[in-house]
Amino acid sequence: MKKLSETPSVHETAKVSQSTLGKYTEVGAFCHVAYSTMGDYSYCVSGTQIAYSTIGKFSNIAANVRIYASMHPMERASLHHFTYRSAQYFEGEEDDASFFEWRESTPISIGHDTWIGHGAVIMPGVKIGNGAIIGSNAVVTKDVADFAIAVGVPAKTIKQRFSDPIASRLDALKWWDWSHEQLHEALPDFRKLGIEAFLDKYE
Repeated sequence: MKKLSETPSVHETAKVSQSTLGKYTEVGAFCHVAYSTMGDYSYCVSGTQIAYSTIGKFSNIAANVRIYASMHPMERASLHHFTYRSAQYFEGEEDDASFFEWRESTPISIGHDTWIGHGAVIMPGVKIGNGAIIGSNAVVTKDVADFAIAVGVPAKTIKQRFSDPIASRLDALKWWDWSHEQLHEALPDFRKLGIEAFLDKYE
């Protein structure tokens, strides 16, 4: 049985560069993570690509997700790599640093305890709130609120997971900041208690 630990687990086929991974995190097979941060307990599986993103704790990222779909220079005469990855094509040329700085200027923020469904695409500059769910194959072009469920192309919110009072209480509880020991102790209640009973017990 696979056992996660405070040392991040990175599959031998995965690539992580210029990024920070928290405790109990996992980067699955053929995933790429670049210029990003993944909070404690978050994971991504099978072929997911992440760049220029800050991902909270306990984020559940399914297979073949694209977080930061790279933008091409639409205002130029050509969309192609040769205009900004120029060193690959021309002797003596350097890459266009300003273009990559522009990409970095539109990062993605994903909150705590989120679920990003299979094949979803999260576009640059988007913020996804705590507890939000993104449906499979959704294309997210606009911010998604805390505890919202967003689906479709382009993604639209179809419902909230909880009423506003319950969502506010859950957000204030911030259980995602609990210690590993606290999480373990509360595990039976995470499994069995309804949301209101859970909040009543731990607030």
